[in-house]
Amino acid sequence: MFEIRGGGERMMLTLVNALDADLMFAYHNPNSFDLKQVRGKLINLGLGKTLPGLRTFKLARLFSELKHDLDGYENIIYSGVAAPLAVRHQTHGKSIFYCHTPPRFVYDQKDYYMRQQSWPGRMALRLLNRWFKPRYEKAVAQIQILLTNSKHVAERIEHYLGRTAQVVHPPCDVDRFSYMATEPYYLSTGRLDGLKRVNAIIEAFKRMPNKKLVVASGGGDLEKLRQQAQGATNIEFTGWIEEQELQQLMGRCAATIYIPKDEDFGISPVESMAAGKPVFCSNHGGLLETVVDGVTGFYINDAAIVDHLIETIEGHDMTELAAMRGACEARAQLFAADKAIEAFKKLLDV
Repeated sequence: MFEIRGGGERMMLTLVNALDADLMFAYHNPNSFDLKQVRGKLINLGLGKTLPGLRTFKLARLFSELKHDLDGYENIIYSGVAAPLAVRHQTHGKSIFYCHTPPRFVYDQKDYYMRQQSWPGRMALRLLNRWFKPRYEKAVAQIQILLTNSKHVAERIEHYLGRTAQVVHPPCDVDRFSYMATEPYYLSTGRLDGLKRVNAIIEAFKRMPNKKLVVASGGGDLEKLRQQAQGATNIEFTGWIEEQELQQLMGRCAATIYIPKDEDFGISPVESMAAGKPVFCSNHGGLLETVVDGVTGFYINDAAIVDHLIETIEGHDMTELAAMRGACEARAQLFAADKAIEAFKKLLDV
């Protein structure tokens, strides 16, 4: 699904073009990435707009009961929550599943998603999980090659699915971002939902009225977060923006802030470092594999997260942040797209 301009969506576009592959997808939101850039064939399964819970069920059914013939493909790469359910229709060639994470609404964050629902919503989610979980686990068991984006998620996969996954960091197009200047504002690009904890960032900047925050993303919590920031003239929301504007904002900010809960990998911090910008980030999850504390960014403790974020930001001035440019750029190169693409080509024997 291409619902938003997220890291997983960006990764698949990079991979599809690098491998000269066709792209099968279920839904495309016009506000997501432009699929005209895909050189191969586009196969749209035609999922319409529905309520989130029902949409997941319909998405899973589309792949599970796939009507499109897969026999013309020698190798198939599956990515996303529901795509692996189509593996039952693959009769030959290699099946490769790039698992960004076992579905969080089924496994490690099930209680969080339950709390977001009304009583009827909780009942619907229980029914969805009861139907989806055994089908998902059966599909993953059929996959020949299982890949994931970080050691952190590999541990999650082993815990919940009982399989060992090979770590291949996502292909990050680090050349898209570059240093332009160090201007006195901080940038948040995390999707606006609860697990990204942008609300904590906003609370911190409400208490730092002398520092500017630009929130350059969208998501389901946009209006709620606008309300939270009401009256704070130092906080600006852009919504989802075009690529060139994001490159400008990233290239000119002082630093980025990315403090999600238990992040899988996080492409945004790598993009930030590619632009020579340090990252104020969570001190756990996949971010420990990308950002180096005190060298390319600063870890923020979960305990008293708002207070620690304020303390850390105020403890480092523009000159110190600008001086981290070289280390950030060098670190980002470790996650350059060519490394992941080479790994995939080796697996596919191409």
